[in-house]
Amino acid sequence: MSNDTATLIPLSAVEPVMVEQLLDRVFGEDRHARTAYRIRAGMNWLEALSFAALDADDMLVATIQCWPVALHDREGRPVPLVMVGPVAVVPERQGEGFGVGLMTAMLDAERRMAADGAPPLAQVLIGDAEYYGRFGFSAAATGGWKCPGPYEAERLLARGAALSAMPAEGMLGPWGK
Repeated sequence: MSNDTATLIPLSAVEPVMVEQLLDRVFGEDRHARTAYRIRAGMNWLEALSFAALDADDMLVATIQCWPVALHDREGRPVPLVMVGPVAVVPERQGEGFGVGLMTAMLDAERRMAADGAPPLAQVLIGDAEYYGRFGFSAAATGGWKCPGPYEAERLLARGAALSAMPAEGMLGPWGK
């Protein structure tokens, strides 16, 4: 994705119905039944880490959302982290770099927040290690983590310096619930 063909804007600048239509198109209208939706149930996405990509014609072609979630340890204590995703690119524009651009923007925003004194939070997502590994995500720390619904353990990926402080075992779910 080159700068002359795309513009990244805050997701909050996009009409919510347009975001929902894009997500339905990319993931299907049954997407709300997915495990990721259970993990972040009742939460609002984080404005500072959520973006949209517009193509050269100012058409919405991709979005990334990040959510406040927690890993609840054996005693039920929540340890906060950020759930990344969905990263959604309309089918006819996949492979053009929009997803990479959105991930890079989100990680840059996270680094700026940390530089300004925000506490570092680990990040988690459900996705392909082959794709998300380039951004530092892996399943190395998530073997003892569980999700409230079906998932493939090798697709539960995490990253970030704060991973060293995360419990080895726990259940992912909404922050504060």
